[in-house]
Amino acid sequence: MTDILDELTWRGLLALSTDLGELRTALDSGRVTFYGGFDPTAPGLHIGNLVLLLTMRRLQLAGHRPIGLVGGATGLIGDPSGKSAERVLNPRETVAAWVERIRGEMARFLDFSPDPSGALLASNLEWTEQLSALDFLRDIGKHFPVNRMLARESVKARLEAGGISYTEFSYQILQAYDYLELYRRYGCTLQLGGSDQWGNLVAGVDLIKRVEAVPVHALATPLISRPDGVKYGKTEGGAIWLSPELMSPYAFYQFWINRSDVEVGGLLRVFTFRGREEIGELERLATEAPAGREAQRVLAGDVTTLVHGAAECAKAVAASQALFGQGELADLGRADAGSGAGRGAAGDRQAGPVRPAHGGGPANRHRDRCQQVRGPPGDRRGRSVPEQPAGAHRGSRAGPVRPAARPVPGRPPGQAHRRRGGGRQRLAPNLTGSTRLPSVSSCPTCTVAAGGRPARGWHGTTGWRHPAH
Repeated sequence: MTDILDELTWRGLLALSTDLGELRTALDSGRVTFYGGFDPTAPGLHIGNLVLLLTMRRLQLAGHRPIGLVGGATGLIGDPSGKSAERVLNPRETVAAWVERIRGEMARFLDFSPDPSGALLASNLEWTEQLSALDFLRDIGKHFPVNRMLARESVKARLEAGGISYTEFSYQILQAYDYLELYRRYGCTLQLGGSDQWGNLVAGVDLIKRVEAVPVHALATPLISRPDGVKYGKTEGGAIWLSPELMSPYAFYQFWINRSDVEVGGLLRVFTFRGREEIGELERLATEAPAGREAQRVLAGDVTTLVHGAAECAKAVAASQALFGQGELADLGRADAGSGAGRGAAGDRQAGPVRPAHGGGPANRHRDRCQQVRGPPGDRRGRSVPEQPAGAHRGSRAGPVRPAARPVPGRPPGQAHRRRGGGRQRLAPNLTGSTRLPSVSSCPTCTVAAGGRPARGWHGTTGWRHPAH
């Protein structure tokens, strides 16, 4: 098997490390117990956390033993790394609920079988809840020189931005103490984390050397970002969540399939388990035949299957194909597209797909989609209306029937009339390359198929988009 550090380097997952030669020797000498921590400062994990989870999985596949640590204690404080202002402290009950959710999400990515490399789950609340302030200061705090703590990048950035509380200033001590406890309990000698946490990782290495006088290691993964520098863990609409309760599998799938040709190769390395030859071929196709978008389809399929399972991925693919002219809309019921196309999940609004290349104007395309889903057109309240001649569909420019006109207040009759409907509505592009109608009134026939309710949430009034646009 390829050396695991060489594998991580090729995939772009090795940003920083303590002595790399010593770490390589330790990994080659036998099974290493390592850990990665996840604080419950949000309702669930996002794809920024997925980078660390998959790195842990790769190390486990290489024969090493992972510990998934949930920050039941540190989540009550919050890591200042990467934050320009003080965090809002969440209630204990909220943090406890998030801890359980994150436990469940972590369990999907690691192997917990009872063999020597089987994963473990732990919460740092186990060893901090009963720790008194005096014991903490005497036994742990005395090993942390303040000048070194002030030199940490996360602390320096906050001091320059206006200051930092003692609560968040002490976070690095708590994270270092976690490493010490995991070393004592499980023989853990490697800590993984994001590169923005490098100061906290090194603090743990220093603490164990001072207290136990043994060499341990730290390895940081890079912060995966888009070509414009924005972290993938966040978008304009919020995080790309792993939980289907926070983001539907359909929206999750659409996020990945909309990645650009420039970035898709790096994402395949980080987020999939495809080999070098396969990824090299997909990168070649993205360069030589970008219109086929084969690399994006593989990326979206692999990651959606990994996070949500093969069944949910198949539903997302079926819904996407049906909505963009590559399948039957009748398959949407079997694919459960209603849940995937955005019934209020937090992440749905930021994953709009690229508009399909159908013939005719946008109003005609939209009319056809509505009629296929619901049958004859209805008004904006979802009520059916009598069948009309061809071209009479409201919002269409074709056909002999013209929409009614209404006079402008203050103008003589017959002059400067405004037409109601009719004409081509200007489509507003969004950040993902798709388009949406500017208001509910632009789509009088579009209603939710299940129940006949008007689709008020699909349009510009709330920022949501109908998949047909």
